[in-house]
Parts: sequence; C-alpha cells; structure tokens
Amino acid sequence: MALVNAGVVVLDCSEPEKLAVFYREFLDAEDTDVAANRVEIRSPDGTRLAFRRDANATPPSWPRPENALQAHLEFMVDDLDAAERKVVELGGRPLEAKDAHGPYEERGFADPAGHSFTLRRVAPLAPKRG
Repeated sequence: MALVNAGVVVLDCSEPEKLAVFYREFLDAEDTDVAANRVEIRSPDGTRLAFRRDANATPPSWPRPENALQAHLEFMVDDLDAAERKVVELGGRPLEAKDAHGPYEERGFADPAGHSFTLRRVAPLAPKRG
C-alpha cells in the first residue's frame, strides 16, 4: 500500500474562487472540493490544482530578481498559438514573447493572480516527411 495516495499543487492567492475559474476553463476541469478558503479542481487527465486564500499573498515578480520565481507550472500543449489565445482570453498575460530553442518550444505566462506557468510543446524528434 502506498504511503501517499495523491498529490496536489496548491497556489496561494487573495481570491481562490476567481483563480480557480481561470484554471478550470483553461484545463477543462471541474471542481472537486470547494471550501471557504480553498477551491480544488481536477482536469480530465488527472491534473489536480488547489487555490488557497491568503489575504497577504504576493505573486512572484519573475523575471525581476526581487521576490523572484519560487515555483511554476508547466502544461504540455499540441498548439502553442491556440493555447496562448485561450490563456489571454481568460485573463492571463505573456511573460516571454520569444520561443525557446531546443527540443521544446515554450512560452511563459502569468495567471490573473501573477503565478507564472509555461506552455510547452515537444518538437517532433523525427524529420518531417513529404
């Protein structure tokens, strides 16, 4: 029997209900637990996120050094442009405009409460045919 049954990433924020809406819509998720100071969601692929009320929450200031990046989320997507449009439509904002080089294409964003996250697309390993 496993010692830990499941894990969940918890983001502190001043308005968990509002932040949950952003991620619920982006991930096509559903609420699994709603309490006075916490909302938890689960996406169809099993991703679990929770949002906990902290009236004194200060978002990371990345890429500035003061109060810099402490942690961030990464989401794998098939279409970076479509995912970016959805993020912006839901109230997120771009943090990096340039695409990264290497086996991953990625773009950085902040959610409406200022938490940073990355959209990543794995580049095909085999050369294109045709």
